[in-house]
Amino acid sequence: MDSVADTPRKSMLRQNLAEFWYYFSESKSAVVGLAFLVGIILMAILADFIAPHDPTIQYRECLEHAPAWGEEKCNFIFGTDYAGRDMLSRIIYGTRLSLVAGGIVVLLCLSIGIVFGLMAGFFRGWVDTTIMRIMDTIMSVPGLLMALVLVAILGPGLLNAMIAISITYLPHFVRLTRSSYITESSKEYVIASKVAGAGRFRIMFITILPNCMAPLIVQGTLSFSTAILDTAALGFLGMGAQPPAPEWGTLIAENRDLMLSAPWTVTFPGLAILLAVLAINLMGDGLRDALDPKMKRS
Repeated sequence: MDSVADTPRKSMLRQNLAEFWYYFSESKSAVVGLAFLVGIILMAILADFIAPHDPTIQYRECLEHAPAWGEEKCNFIFGTDYAGRDMLSRIIYGTRLSLVAGGIVVLLCLSIGIVFGLMAGFFRGWVDTTIMRIMDTIMSVPGLLMALVLVAILGPGLLNAMIAISITYLPHFVRLTRSSYITESSKEYVIASKVAGAGRFRIMFITILPNCMAPLIVQGTLSFSTAILDTAALGFLGMGAQPPAPEWGTLIAENRDLMLSAPWTVTFPGLAILLAVLAINLMGDGLRDALDPKMKRS
């Protein structure tokens, strides 16, 4: 009986996936962004195998060496920094830190934002007012400025930077979850669940939440790219990842004095940030078109 019941579910799942890919693949830029993001993720996972050099080893005979290939003495595709470290290897390893930082920020915002958003939408009254006024207070301060203040209080470091950035992004997820919950709570399937005697937690997390995930996924994807940018900004200002960690923003900060004499030391990390953020944003636009019913064409 279970296998018979699972057959329609599997068929519906395949149909939903096919419909999602149809609308997503209509945007060629979104497909390119997805492919590039997959490549970045694979590069981060396989950094130990594809990086040509150890990112911490200093080649003192090749300080600030320009990008070159085929030389016997200094064979570095992206050149070296002020300490003689291979820029390509440091950028590859920095992919791990940047992606992990962005991913953790999004996971924290999603998990905490969903809980507070559902609480505000379900209980309403003073609970809703308290939560939303706190979120409004956070949103009233520019995000990067608040992140700087929080990191100054918590202390510099990548972990504290991720916590600070998560706090600045949290209101967007809370407000989006709350509005989606209020919209869904008045629909017939929710009323039927209440009549059937479903408890409050079942209604919140099992009945309504799955139908609120589409806009949250899109918001999470776009916040992922912004989190990478803000992590790099904090690293550049010396409040994020600390040297010798090869985080992209920290790489630019370490070599900013060489902007004129050795421009490759800041150009390539900047390009890595640009391409990663662009790929994620393109994919986010495709997700919005595929998941938002208003964007779909009949």
